[in-house]
Amino acid sequence: MHDDVTERRNRVGPVLHRGPVTSAVLDAIRAENADVELLDRGAYVRVLVPRRCVVTRAAVEARLGRPFRLPADLEPIMPAFKGRFRVSDDEGVWEVLSR
Repeated sequence: MHDDVTERRNRVGPVLHRGPVTSAVLDAIRAENADVELLDRGAYVRVLVPRRCVVTRAAVEARLGRPFRLPADLEPIMPAFKGRFRVSDDEGVWEVLSR
């Protein structure tokens, strides 16, 4: 049981509002990470990945078919997230918080 709790605690990622841009971001996250868990809550989707979740601008643009600016285009669709979030012009990364 303890291992399940620790594993759940070590999952990180964004909470994303539903929409066309979100679909491209979700597809990119699934392509760039292993063991992606999506919790569909209707109006939003919670993304959980063990320890580190990455999404790159290039992967989103490939799926969206147009430019995608980080963080400017991600922030409006991401009301919350779990973990520590770092973002550059090229990628967003959610990681387990250090203790």
